[in-house]
Amino acid sequence: MDTRLLQTFTALARTGSFTGAAAELLLAQSTVTAQIKVLEKALGTRLFDRLARGAVLTDAGRRLLTSAEEVLEAESRLLAAAAEDGPIAGTVVVGAGETLCSAHLPGVIAALRSRHPDVEVHLQPCSTASAVEGLRAGRLDCALLLEDRVDHPELTAECIAGQPLVLLCAPDHPLAGRERPVTWLELAQESFFLHEQGCSYSDWLAQRLLAVAGAQPRLTRFGSIEAARSCVAAGLGLTVLPRANVAEALRDGRLTAVHGPSLPDVSVHLARHRRRHPSRAARTVAAEVVRHFRGEREVMSEERGNR
Repeated sequence: MDTRLLQTFTALARTGSFTGAAAELLLAQSTVTAQIKVLEKALGTRLFDRLARGAVLTDAGRRLLTSAEEVLEAESRLLAAAAEDGPIAGTVVVGAGETLCSAHLPGVIAALRSRHPDVEVHLQPCSTASAVEGLRAGRLDCALLLEDRVDHPELTAECIAGQPLVLLCAPDHPLAGRERPVTWLELAQESFFLHEQGCSYSDWLAQRLLAVAGAQPRLTRFGSIEAARSCVAAGLGLTVLPRANVAEALRDGRLTAVHGPSLPDVSVHLARHRRRHPSRAARTVAAEVVRHFRGEREVMSEERGNR
């Protein structure tokens, strides 16, 4: 049996739409329809009910979906085993939020190009929800998630680092340079420029501010951390960001850290699909990601020891 038919079957099961499956597989919709018909004829059973709201798995389709995924996984392992003795090469698609894409992944790519020039990394900036869907659909080989917990049955997730958060303002802001720590009550009266909803650390701060009795914070959300950072540098309010994303701005004095409540580190998880066997190239990229964060942690420990 042509495993491409099984790929089309699993894609249609995930998307519930012939149009969606065609877009995911880069095929014409008519090709998806034809391949499903061929597979149904070969198996001797109807796999989908074609309804107005989309393609819905039949009972037989639901029973066969797990087996189809197991066949595709076995094919992936076979191809990976065949390539074990060759050079490490290939394209690896990595999903991550803007916070990590801007501060960390350029260094990972630079190291890979030096050590493994035949490995090509494609970065796909995305939210946690989009990254999870990309892993499930097979569009991503791995993803970096800034979340305290990653609880998805189809994924494995390893916590590889913690990112320290910094409460920030402009050097001429009234809260800059205060010796007495700023309280949550005081912070709850300020204006904040935060990364978009779905950003774990921004959501945490917003919830913490709104939980203060009589809280009246003005919260503005941006899809870009650069936009939030620029507003704060202009003296318009405060923000919270991982230290790695503002290290340069802190050094050159465009931003300053607010002396306030202690903030928790945000965890970095390396996530992959539980049932997909990673290629050598994907394993190499994952190892370089871990090496990068381990090196960053050692540098931060040295800096703390020198203070």
